[in-house]
Amino acid sequence: MRPDVRLVSVFAAGPHGGNPAPIVVDAAGMSDAEMQQVARSFGHESGFVLPPPPGSDCDFAFRFWVPNHEMSMCGHATVGALWLLDRLGRLPGDDLTIWTKSGRVDARIGKRTEHGAAVEISQPAGTVEALPDADRSRADIIEILGIRADELASTPIQNASTSRVKTLVPLNSVAVLDGLSPDFTGMEELCGRIGSTGLYPYAVFDRDAQIVDARQFPRSSGYPEDAATGIAASALAFGLLSNGTIEASDRPIVVRQGRAMQRPSEILVRFRLDDGHPTGCWLGGAVRLEEHESA
Repeated sequence: MRPDVRLVSVFAAGPHGGNPAPIVVDAAGMSDAEMQQVARSFGHESGFVLPPPPGSDCDFAFRFWVPNHEMSMCGHATVGALWLLDRLGRLPGDDLTIWTKSGRVDARIGKRTEHGAAVEISQPAGTVEALPDADRSRADIIEILGIRADELASTPIQNASTSRVKTLVPLNSVAVLDGLSPDFTGMEELCGRIGSTGLYPYAVFDRDAQIVDARQFPRSSGYPEDAATGIAASALAFGLLSNGTIEASDRPIVVRQGRAMQRPSEILVRFRLDDGHPTGCWLGGAVRLEEHESA
């Protein structure tokens, strides 16, 4: 039988925004090849809901595929799958634990409106590191992105991660960010050499309001740009913290993405604090049902 695929858009900032995510809410029995075919058919990161492994003490297991390979974690597909499960009346409660190949993910369901539930998922504390062979890597990133050195901001380019390593590239204006036209031919080799799964150039739009604009160019997902990347936004929050751009608080950090793709998105990140110290973060945003299809 063909899988029942529901298409949601996650982190949507308006009726045509967000990152599309095909979700299969009953994926038990699907083979790896069948899951990958769903991702290839839709051309997007796709989420698959399965029973949790025995003894895991989790409510569900989620798996994630892009057209080219399986991913250990996908933030927007996780948020989208939970929103959809709630809409279908399939959640056992409002506080949940999800098994993924990158580890356990906590989730919580907040206020429900006519547009569905507010969903937040956890990410662990981020790591932030300098680039390997920093001078060469910096020069190569400048060349790949097609920018001048003086269009970089004063903060460093960094590798940051909560679930996957993203390379944070600070730019000195939103205009430079919007005007990027990367040379994708060298993207995979560059990211492989610097130990990254994608470049995440960003520009601070409003420091006081903690609003940052970003774009995501993945290493080898099967498409050149991503409309909204929760894992990268989480990594960015820890990068901003390490540079002193923001402080450790539970105020939302708003990461806007997707505008260049005509898919405006807004990702909300809030630090989880223990005695004032970030121990991780919560990741959330709006979700909408796009359509009902079978792959």
